[in-house]
Amino acid sequence: MVDHPRARKLADRIKEIVAQLLDTRIKDPRLGFVTVTDVRVTGDLQNASVFYTVYGTDEERAGTAAALESAKGLIRSEVGKQTGIRLTPTIEFHLDSVPETAAHLDAALVEARRRDAELAALREGKAFAGEADPYRSSEDADAAADDDRA
Repeated sequence: MVDHPRARKLADRIKEIVAQLLDTRIKDPRLGFVTVTDVRVTGDLQNASVFYTVYGTDEERAGTAAALESAKGLIRSEVGKQTGIRLTPTIEFHLDSVPETAAHLDAALVEARRRDAELAALREGKAFAGEADPYRSSEDADAAADDDRA
């Protein structure tokens, strides 16, 4: 997918407008601590997807989703006024899963470090079952050849 420069500029501007509206004009009590993380606009500038995160519980996320859905008309009209483009894009709100994914990856990394530490503790003071280097080197082959000749 090609990233159109005009669509990217419009997405950045929509992100600013929506963040400003959520901070100043929308006074819905269901609206939680919202952060607009990204906006993606289609190449024809007809649809805008606004990605957001909410700090809090699942109930606060659901309340915020309902508040954003009810304020969608106000946000779209304000986007149209402030951008000045001929056709105002439709706006869809999507809960961004980046924080949950990052927390899951952090937990996996912590678990991997814990297991590595366990293996390192088990390895301490242990010796190899055979030789430290089980592979033959060229020096070993030369020494074996000399032994065979003698």
